[in-house]
Amino acid sequence: MKLLLVEDDLKTSRAVRNSLAAEGYTVETARTGDEGLLALDRSAFDLIVLDWMLPGRDGISVLRTLRVRGTKLPVLLLTARDALEDRVLGLESGADDYLVKPFALAELVARIRALLRRAGDTESTRKRIADLVIDLETRQALRGADLLPLTPKEFDLLVYLLRHQGLTVTRAMLARDVWREPNRVTPLDNVIDVHIAHLRRKVDDGRRTRLIHTVRGVGFELKEKRAE
Repeated sequence: MKLLLVEDDLKTSRAVRNSLAAEGYTVETARTGDEGLLALDRSAFDLIVLDWMLPGRDGISVLRTLRVRGTKLPVLLLTARDALEDRVLGLESGADDYLVKPFALAELVARIRALLRRAGDTESTRKRIADLVIDLETRQALRGADLLPLTPKEFDLLVYLLRHQGLTVTRAMLARDVWREPNRVTPLDNVIDVHIAHLRRKVDDGRRTRLIHTVRGVGFELKEKRAE
């Protein structure tokens, strides 16, 4: 599980990150709301731990931006504000849970586990865009009535693109999150390009609506676009 921690206080950030890492979570940190939003554009996360009082764009503004975008990731809001009206504002702005500072790290971990269980229970195992349907449980993908003959890596790549639909996915993101090899001595660009080409052929060949697109000089994007 990969978590994003948006917290400007270095001492708190370090303590939370170390505690979550000890529980087996991968944690990326950001110190401002804008940095947090950029991190969400670059990579996929399972949950966000978000401080309310951030420099510049505060946590409530970040929350509202995420919900307007349609992001359904669970968000745990951290704050020193414990008045009833503050708790109501946080939850109405899109927070899934609310933890008042100072807090025990054990309680933070417990609340994160509960939010992740809840998200896992409610997430559909079937994902769709246009006439493409992906079944996460059976690891099968259909385009219309056709079962696509995907390799395991092609399936993982397609799921990643679908979870980022409408956003540009870079080769660095794919190397880190799909191949899990961000620190290779030689880049994976050629390997990634070959897999994308094979995947595009299986998903889009012979279809009037194309789904997998190259963003020149940047990466790839999954979205509906009619062939010209």
